Amino acid sequence: MTSLGVKIETMDEFKARAVKSMKDAQKGKAKPYHGISFPTYADMHETLAPPRLEIIRALAGQGPLAIREVARRVGRDVQAVHRDVTRLINAGVIERDERGIRFDYDGLKFAFEVGV
Repeated sequence: MTSLGVKIETMDEFKARAVKSMKDAQKGKAKPYHGISFPTYADMHETLAPPRLEIIRALAGQGPLAIREVARRVGRDVQAVHRDVTRLINAGVIERDERGIRFDYDGLKFAFEVGV
């Protein structure tokens, strides 16, 4: 398996990377990209807050799990976990299918700088 990359990048940086990827694909040089990006550190931190990271840890390498099982594993209320799972799905971090929710990676790999 591999890690899911996490970047902080502007919309212009995102668009430039997407255009480059499309050009590479047209040339037959496409490389799979396993990552998500956020426009700001605050957006990333809000989405990947510690309780949500617990959910990701509980899912890593486990295959599809029911939300109730994830809630049991992290020791939290099912409704709270459901809200966090929805946020993670909407951000593209985890996926849901008919068998449950899943995180198809070993972990997260952060690639960004925070200026002071």
